[in-house]
Amino acid sequence: MEIRWLEAFVAVAEELHFGRAAARLRLAQSPLSQTIRKLEKELGTTLFDRSTRSVALTPAGQAFLPHAHRVFEELELARQATRATDGIVYGTVSIGFSGALNHLTLPPLTRAVRQRYPDVTLSLTGRVMTRDGVEALEQGGLDIAFVGLPIDPSPVRTRMIGREPLGAALPIDHPLANEREIDLADLADDGFITTPAEAGSALQELAMQACVKAGFRPRIVQEITDPYMILTLVSAGVGVALMSSGVAGIMPSAAVFVPLRGEQTYMEHALAWREDNPSSVLRAVLEVAEEVLPTPAG
Repeated sequence: MEIRWLEAFVAVAEELHFGRAAARLRLAQSPLSQTIRKLEKELGTTLFDRSTRSVALTPAGQAFLPHAHRVFEELELARQATRATDGIVYGTVSIGFSGALNHLTLPPLTRAVRQRYPDVTLSLTGRVMTRDGVEALEQGGLDIAFVGLPIDPSPVRTRMIGREPLGAALPIDHPLANEREIDLADLADDGFITTPAEAGSALQELAMQACVKAGFRPRIVQEITDPYMILTLVSAGVGVALMSSGVAGIMPSAAVFVPLRGEQTYMEHALAWREDNPSSVLRAVLEVAEEVLPTPAG
């Protein structure tokens, strides 16, 4: 069995189209088909159901795919190890983040990593809510995720990197938009814009808890995953929202951020990763994060 056979298999399995897989590998389609047949002969089973209209993995192919992925993951770790002997930090770290909520934490980390380790590639995925990020870490789809605390019981490890009080995002023509601070109960009759409950957003859960503590259940008028789009809809007059104070500096022109009076509800931002992830480049990135995103005192 040859590495190029596995490369061919993974390409066809991910594209489910021999023509696209051949283009991806810069091969003609006929040699690609021959390579897949050689692999199937070696394994003694059929990996793909082929027809003139479609290509699909057989049960054997589905079972084989994660093992093929693992081979390439091990090769990447081997490359990292050999470069490490020369004192070079090399490899890829995949990072998941939600968006606007991370605008004070993601840029310092990415800048510092790129300056210190130019051979490290950062693969960034946006609109990742806390629950999705934790699941992706557990399944090996991400190396690091920006999450909100607390998280459900998990093998994932977390470290707090920020703590911000919740405040109200209001349209500029809202009756309370010019106040220095407001009581959350003053918004009981407003329509709220939130992330979807099923998205597993720590911010959404905190906002609901804060409203209930203030004596009302919010009336949800719009749900959307992207935190900055929430601010955009607030500026459009669709409703109000509870957001962490870090967004105060990036409010759209037709919206304002107003702090809440009284007992504060805090959004705790954290980095999450799997302690058993063997990647040496992940360790290097986490060390940089310790420097540029320290755990806040207290």
